[in-house]
Amino acid sequence: MTKSVRDAAIMLRSMAGHDMKDSTSADLPVPDFEAALTGDIRGKKIGIPREYRLPGLRPEMTALWDRGAEMLRDAGAEIVDISLPHSKYALPAYYVIAPAEASSNLARYDGVRYGHRAKLAAGDGITEMYEKTRAEGFGAEVKRRIMVGTYVLSAGFYDAYYNRARKVRALIKRDFEQAFAAGVDAILAPTTPTPAFGLGEMASANPVEMYLNDVFTVTLNLAGLPGVSVPVGLDPQGLPLGLQLIGRPWEEGALLNHAYVLERAAGFVAKPEKWW
Repeated sequence: MTKSVRDAAIMLRSMAGHDMKDSTSADLPVPDFEAALTGDIRGKKIGIPREYRLPGLRPEMTALWDRGAEMLRDAGAEIVDISLPHSKYALPAYYVIAPAEASSNLARYDGVRYGHRAKLAAGDGITEMYEKTRAEGFGAEVKRRIMVGTYVLSAGFYDAYYNRARKVRALIKRDFEQAFAAGVDAILAPTTPTPAFGLGEMASANPVEMYLNDVFTVTLNLAGLPGVSVPVGLDPQGLPLGLQLIGRPWEEGALLNHAYVLERAAGFVAKPEKWW
């Protein structure tokens, strides 16, 4: 019996639940996610989104995706072709909405009430405190997202970028709703278009190049859906390849059961050499 999906189920049950002080948490009963891992997906319908077969998808990822679908079919699931027509707009929409939210939420980290506060020189005022605190406390990527988010939320660009991205998000969410309404129980897709990076390999990579690797995962964030990535194989260089399963809203138990079946069928046991 494999451990990773089962461990995830146990951890999720501990993490899930309503917090009266958190307006983003849902006041819903928490099911027994571990008990949902029956390993039985007979008769379940697994969707394969045709729009995810991008021109830049590596051949080994395509082969792994097809193999993953066969694993689920062998377990008794029905594999069906589905369409998510607006998913091609997910990446630009996400990188408008997410930085906008980051810009808004991180504005509170100014050194006044909590968090890091920079040491100030004699004569420094509140403006210098803001500038020095944020310069020291935020990394390069966080600063980049704050700048982008502040830009798209500014008066001259709010409607042109942020509001338009919100409309695209609604269309992406509707695509998934229609797929699930048609009877699809889960969706199988690659996690990334390329294998995992080697340690330190992308330290100086172009940020936009890195954002492109999120092309298959940002749709879940926009649509508010649960997803899980399962390591399934290795590329010729020995780097991990993963597949993701996307589930219905609030049905994490069923989603984890699909992942459990895929994990057992893949039998992934590769471990990295000690690197630290």
